[in-house]
Amino acid sequence: MLGERLAGKAIIVVGSGTGIGAATSRRLAEEGAKVCLADINLPAAENVAEEIRSKGGEAFATLVDLADEALVKSAFDKAAEQFGKLDGAHINGADMATLVKDTDILDEPMAVFDRTMQVNLRGHVLCTRAVLPYLIANGGGGLVYTSSGAAHAGEPVRPAYAIAKSGLMALMRHVASAWGKSGVTANCVAPGLTITESMKERNGTKSDFQVAMLEKTPSVRLGRPEDIAGVVAMLLSEDGRWINGQSYNVDGGVIMI
Repeated sequence: MLGERLAGKAIIVVGSGTGIGAATSRRLAEEGAKVCLADINLPAAENVAEEIRSKGGEAFATLVDLADEALVKSAFDKAAEQFGKLDGAHINGADMATLVKDTDILDEPMAVFDRTMQVNLRGHVLCTRAVLPYLIANGGGGLVYTSSGAAHAGEPVRPAYAIAKSGLMALMRHVASAWGKSGVTANCVAPGLTITESMKERNGTKSDFQVAMLEKTPSVRLGRPEDIAGVVAMLLSEDGRWINGQSYNVDGGVIMI
């Protein structure tokens, strides 16, 4: 166990079956939180939940689809019903399959743009609408969105992804401003290139792209999901109660503001 700074906290992680969301769910549980793992890939989320339970933590998995408003609401309702409350949420879901089709604003099919907005931005709005009433009724709590360095860095490709991630930062600031007096904090983590297990399986650990990115990174390595998880855990703990409306670049120093 890392400690008990999240002991008694009930937290839902959306997009928790793999990668950053899975690492965050493990970290939250290690710090004492009860965790609801919501993912469109329910078997993957159930595997992580079972892993947490096998180590003495409290966790369960439920289905969510950020493109489906009813399923989004259902996931948050189930988490609140199971735990009796909600103290926080890490909203981490995204449709990464469309990323390879996210070319430039002239050539990109509008279907790709619309799908990216539907999941990566509108879906986070739906999550926010679903969780805020629980946090307010609870006397406050924390919201953390996964944005991206793409929201800050101008790129010749991936316009839909960058627009969606920039939109998350605007959503975060709106929530922080509107409900801060209700005890709600809202912040973003903006990861740099983070090497997940699926990326290792596809490309190994030293693909040409990864080597090129490391050369541009003022750090000795690229990111790991656990790097992001640690910052999320801090923001959802009492250590983060006076941090509101902020975006953290967790990228080894690629973007320095």
